[in-house]
Amino acid sequence: MTIWKANRKSNRTTVTLLLPGLFALLLLPQLPANARSTGQPSEPEPSEAQALERQGKLDEAAQAWRAIIQKYPKDANALASLGVVLSRQQQYGEAASAYRKALALNPQLPGVQLNLGLAEFKQGHLDEAIPALHAAATADPHNMQAATLLGLSYYGAKHFAEASKYLEAPAKADPANVELHSMLAQSCLSAKKYSCALDEFQQILHRNPDSAAAHMLSGEALDGLGRTPEAIAEFQAAIKVSPREPNVHFGLGYLYWKSHQYDEATREFEAELAVDPNHANSMSYLGDIAMKQDNLDEALTWLKNAVRLKNDLRFAYVDLGAVLMQQKQYEDAAVAFQRAVELDPAEPDAHYRLARVYQAMGRTEQSHAEFAKVRELHEKADESLASKIPAAPTPAAH
Repeated sequence: MTIWKANRKSNRTTVTLLLPGLFALLLLPQLPANARSTGQPSEPEPSEAQALERQGKLDEAAQAWRAIIQKYPKDANALASLGVVLSRQQQYGEAASAYRKALALNPQLPGVQLNLGLAEFKQGHLDEAIPALHAAATADPHNMQAATLLGLSYYGAKHFAEASKYLEAPAKADPANVELHSMLAQSCLSAKKYSCALDEFQQILHRNPDSAAAHMLSGEALDGLGRTPEAIAEFQAAIKVSPREPNVHFGLGYLYWKSHQYDEATREFEAELAVDPNHANSMSYLGDIAMKQDNLDEALTWLKNAVRLKNDLRFAYVDLGAVLMQQKQYEDAAVAFQRAVELDPAEPDAHYRLARVYQAMGRTEQSHAEFAKVRELHEKADESLASKIPAAPTPAAH
């Protein structure tokens, strides 16, 4: 079973799965009993709105609450009740507006922060959902709905360290929920909490040993812990389960490359290209291997194809510039190194190589400036496999 499917065209990840059982608890907003009566308008009016809601006449109930609000515009409870009805009609934008107005009048109104967060979450407005859900979780640390929704919102917004913090308790409370444990594991992995990630993925594999994705992600976690031979074994297990799984051959190839086993790495990168002929990352590493073996023309072909398909591969641009420099194509080499610097100005290697190109071109002042930048920078390179394979999906609001 494939748990994750990468979405490389978006800055967000979209969760294409629901949480069975758990998600059902999150669908309908709730208000405490004291939010159902206002004390301001005459009793029959809210009673009528409540009766219509109980009968499932949601359009009429919404009209009744609006009439009450028109007469008593500062009635926070009526606004909150209108939000509940609108949410049940899946009119989440209007519901959120009603909840915000209610909170502006009474910030302490019980249950409304959670309902507001849920309404924003259902619209996919994860950044807007986070403050309300954080307030709800802070007010009631034992509220599993608030913690789960907050964790999913952080996950969807790619705040993985925070996501792992809030998903931990719901995952422990529901050990059979593989999807939730997968999100926690992915959050830990992305936050470089490798021990946490490995524990979660191993639990998933215990329940489903034929999950190629879980084997791959376990491999990423093991690699992050520096246990590369064990990581290789996990990717080999994933290939046995699903030899055409996206990125599985690339992941194994990267681990071989990292271990300087270039023949094995080449075999796996080529296997990935057999599955996906446009896999730019595999092309870039094949180019690197060819460069290391002094096959410069072959390296140039791989690297040019890689950056043509994916123009944000810093690694490929650095290698491309290095090959062009060896061929004394200094102007083109400078362009490649400049692009690498643009993609990550904090990495010193491209600055150093650019300085060398400028030096060879006789551009002394520019060369000195780049060397000065190299001296200022601290090495921050992340050589873990988790940094090479695109992050997997994030929570989609349904």
